[in-house]
Amino acid sequence: MSRPGRAGPAAALVILILGLVPWADLLAGGWHLQRAGETYDGWWSGTLVAAGVGVVYALTTRPWPTLWREGAWARLVRRLDLLAPARAALLALVAFGVYALVAAVVFERHPILIDEIVQIWQARVYASGHLSAAATGAPEFFGTVLIVDDGIKSYSQFPAGGPAMFALGALVRLEWLVGPLFGAVAVWAFAGMLRALREPEGIATAALLLAAFSPFVLFMSGSHMNHTLTLAWLCVGLWGVALLATAEAPRAGAAILAGIGFGLAATIRPVDGFAFALPVGLWLLYRTARERRWALPMLSYGCAAALPVAALLWVNARTTGHPFLFGYRLLWGAAHDLGFHQAPWGPAHTPRLGLELVNIYLFQLHTYFLESPFPALLPAAIALALTPRLAPFDRLLLAGSTLLLGFYFAYWHAGFFPGPRFVYPLVPFLALWTARAYGAIRRTFGEGLPYRSLVGAGVASLGIVALVSLPLRWREYARFAPTLRWPADVEADRAGVRHALVLVRESWGAQLVVRLWALGLTRADTEFLYHRVDACRLDAAVDELERDTVRGAGAFARLRPLTADSARLLPSPFSPDRSERFLPGGAYAATCQRRIREDQAGFTVQTPLILAGRDQDILYARDLHARDSLLVLAHPGRSLWLLSPDAETPSVPRFRSVPVDSAWSAWRRGE
Repeated sequence: MSRPGRAGPAAALVILILGLVPWADLLAGGWHLQRAGETYDGWWSGTLVAAGVGVVYALTTRPWPTLWREGAWARLVRRLDLLAPARAALLALVAFGVYALVAAVVFERHPILIDEIVQIWQARVYASGHLSAAATGAPEFFGTVLIVDDGIKSYSQFPAGGPAMFALGALVRLEWLVGPLFGAVAVWAFAGMLRALREPEGIATAALLLAAFSPFVLFMSGSHMNHTLTLAWLCVGLWGVALLATAEAPRAGAAILAGIGFGLAATIRPVDGFAFALPVGLWLLYRTARERRWALPMLSYGCAAALPVAALLWVNARTTGHPFLFGYRLLWGAAHDLGFHQAPWGPAHTPRLGLELVNIYLFQLHTYFLESPFPALLPAAIALALTPRLAPFDRLLLAGSTLLLGFYFAYWHAGFFPGPRFVYPLVPFLALWTARAYGAIRRTFGEGLPYRSLVGAGVASLGIVALVSLPLRWREYARFAPTLRWPADVEADRAGVRHALVLVRESWGAQLVVRLWALGLTRADTEFLYHRVDACRLDAAVDELERDTVRGAGAFARLRPLTADSARLLPSPFSPDRSERFLPGGAYAATCQRRIREDQAGFTVQTPLILAGRDQDILYARDLHARDSLLVLAHPGRSLWLLSPDAETPSVPRFRSVPVDSAWSAWRRGE
């Protein structure tokens, strides 16, 4: 008789300790849980409501036994038969329609986060038949924070896989449907994984529905985030792993499927693909060492995974100049890498900060995975704790999920939108183990009143999600970032803007950042200075360097001494842009006072406009005041416009025609 395994209970303990205890607040190392008190209050009250409904339901089934229909879920599952290949494909099609609805209604078919915007820009470059675009020649006017511009060519910092897949939509100007399409692929592949595992029909169907329609999946699949694409290929890879783990004999075809899935995932998000590929590779190596007949699947797996990765490395060589040099490494330096060191911005990343980030991710998953009235990972934790021994596939899935958390423990940045996005690949693990919870409880404690109470509580929770929490989240995301989803091309047509040079009024802080880029400073050095120097002092120093034509390392050397007072700096008390820094006791010069007044009058952002203007022949450039004269001279014959917020609706930009003569007069006055 085999000994009970410890992996399941250990995983349950990690989920409970790292997900429910507010370590980020208790350790006070730099990261903090947002609205933790409100979340705990919501869990207490929501759990009590759901549990109360469940107890009432269970007690009611005594005098009215017909309210408890034994085997009702099993009969419904058999009738639906969602795991059958044809019906699984139909479910994936339904999921595609739901995701597309979210994309159209909630996100209005717009990329919103800067990561989305830049990857769609890169996708359009690929769709044009090129790996990169021509350099802008003027990063202060046209540069974007996540785009590499080496003076010859420009390209995004992201691995090529995601933009290449979005290029499928860019070819037909339907990029907004790529996320829903790959979300549907994930559903279809997850169904194949469940069939291969021969999971009991009731559990498999519940897991499939959770993986397809949990709120986290709905909103992520409706977005332009590359995490949806990554999950789709991870599910393809897990399908192959499930076929391997349950096969009576080695299967090279299943190994190829697993390798292709993980390899393609790695071309989008290398860390995510590697986290799941490594345990499977080691497992196949172990099987081969014990039985030589596994050598062919092992080699097939490695070769299949290597092919898409080789394509990624080829793109790197053609853009950054080295196969293993990624755009983000070139742009930000070694500080961007995994590990405990100085981050590109903010404090140095330490193990304590890594623990806080993992705590935040799991804490957020308790809310965002299901939007349930109780902590959403509790059912999965219960199922893990009550499972005596994990099957080979479960061990591989757990190993990949654990390795993923380990990698992001060593990563300095906190990723959020829409939800804790870095842990989105945990969805297959969470869906499967959440679906197993009721079976584990029934197997352990029987089908008495406690079990019936839990069933009633689960149904009540579904009602709360459908009627309360999901609509609230829907409205929250629908109102998020109105400026970034502003339809620039539609409004340009309405205003009659064509063959134009449009000056985009950004904040004073944003102008300082791009002027530092123009001096040849790296992104990391720019962030270091911007957050450690008073804005007015930095403005004056940049003016001086521009006059002296000092660039690169020399410019940074002259600016670095200004950081001596960084400990005394405060967020600007004058500007809506709180990223601008203010040194108490200093006096603002007339130019700085003018910039503050401009900030107070309103500003917008340039980043989403890199996707606009291609049909109207509009050139969007940052407004840098007197320096704008260089743009007018370089682009004669274009009408001149200013894009800045409307006084009545600050979140909505407005086109304003600017007479060129008036602009020249203002520039001569230094305005």
